[in-house]
Amino acid sequence: MKVTKFGGSSVSNAEQIKKVLDIVNSDEARKIVVVSAPGKRNKDDVKTTDLLIRLYEKVIERLDYTSKKEEIIQRYKDIINELNMSDTLLKTIDETLENYIATLRKKPSRLLDALLSCGEDFNAQIIAEYNNSQGIPTRYISPGEAGITVTDLPQNAQILNQSYEALYKLRSFEEKLIIPGFFGISRQNYVVTFPRGGSDITGAIVARGVRADLYENFTDVSGIFRANPSIVKNPEVINEITYREMRELSYAGFGVFHDEALQPLHKDRIPVVIKNTNRPNDIGTYIRHDREIDSNSVVSGISCDKDFTVLNIKKYLMNRQVGFTRKILAVLEDYNISFDHMPSGIDNISIIMRSKEIQNKEEQVLNDIRKNCDVDELSIEHDLAILMVVGEGMHRIVGTASTITHALAESNINLKMMNQGASEISMMFGIDVTDAEKAVNATYEYCYTKNCLNI
Repeated sequence: MKVTKFGGSSVSNAEQIKKVLDIVNSDEARKIVVVSAPGKRNKDDVKTTDLLIRLYEKVIERLDYTSKKEEIIQRYKDIINELNMSDTLLKTIDETLENYIATLRKKPSRLLDALLSCGEDFNAQIIAEYNNSQGIPTRYISPGEAGITVTDLPQNAQILNQSYEALYKLRSFEEKLIIPGFFGISRQNYVVTFPRGGSDITGAIVARGVRADLYENFTDVSGIFRANPSIVKNPEVINEITYREMRELSYAGFGVFHDEALQPLHKDRIPVVIKNTNRPNDIGTYIRHDREIDSNSVVSGISCDKDFTVLNIKKYLMNRQVGFTRKILAVLEDYNISFDHMPSGIDNISIIMRSKEIQNKEEQVLNDIRKNCDVDELSIEHDLAILMVVGEGMHRIVGTASTITHALAESNINLKMMNQGASEISMMFGIDVTDAEKAVNATYEYCYTKNCLNI
């Protein structure tokens, strides 16, 4: 059995939906399909999810929201008309939006979740109804009916373990099943969304629940590239990558597959394949628990993400002071700040976090560290980019770090810090944000074009 998920660009209009259903109907093993909200139809278009956010903003600001609602309905009307379907669903769409607004207007976070869920929910209903009309027995299954029960924190749903047992029952349906992604239902009976991009998460949860043999994630690219194709010209496609490698690359900016979607798949070792809706016969990229490492696949990929901030702390004889780091982290905890990296020396420590974590509370944090931690020097630096070089086989190759630092030096890129995780599958390099794209190109050239890692 395969669980198949299609992203927003794959279901953005009637033509794309027909492609999707050709793929689904061509393989009997594709029994369960998870769909996103309609994405952009062209580069100047607006995603349906963004239209729903604009509707929410109008409602909360107590402004006339009619035009925004009509814009959303028109988006689905275009799809329905191009598929030559009855427009009866449009009334349901209108009534659903109005019902959410009327009942949840005084609960803004609940209203936002409910409206956000509509993008996927309406699309799933249309796709199921159309496939049925083409003679393929197909059924729309809501997340509530499927048994996707989640925690009750708005916009940050987490799956509850009881869901997996409920989801297994989906195997008993004879029809093709179409399930909207991105949200579940809490025990308090509220619609709660996963973090944005969460249709990947829904697909992974369903795949684990039904114990699928394969989770297929269809998007608008033929797999995962070794580097961002908007930075590196014609990068190679990765044939095979492990969950751990994918997690590291997703963290540092690889947006093809939502990193939180790996967690349920990892536990049951369900393989994933990233494929292209517009070129379904391309092999794509497989994500597995383990992979064979040969001379051509030591470094899996290179990514770079921006908007990091670093706290630099110096304390003479820091290594002899029991609990010093704990005091620093306690301050961050007090301000609900999470961090990403913490390279250190015997007398200094750097704490790297995403800039948004410390935004609007920088001075308070610095003052509390000075007050509670007795530091010798304390500074903060913004505009940091993190370059990640990831590969299961890197620790086997002598001189990997020196080769990468040489590539950066050759391009006149100043290296502010570096760190290798305990897993030994990734190396982190801190650089100025203005050097981010140049660093990716330089590292890619040395890792693949010049064969400098003996790969």
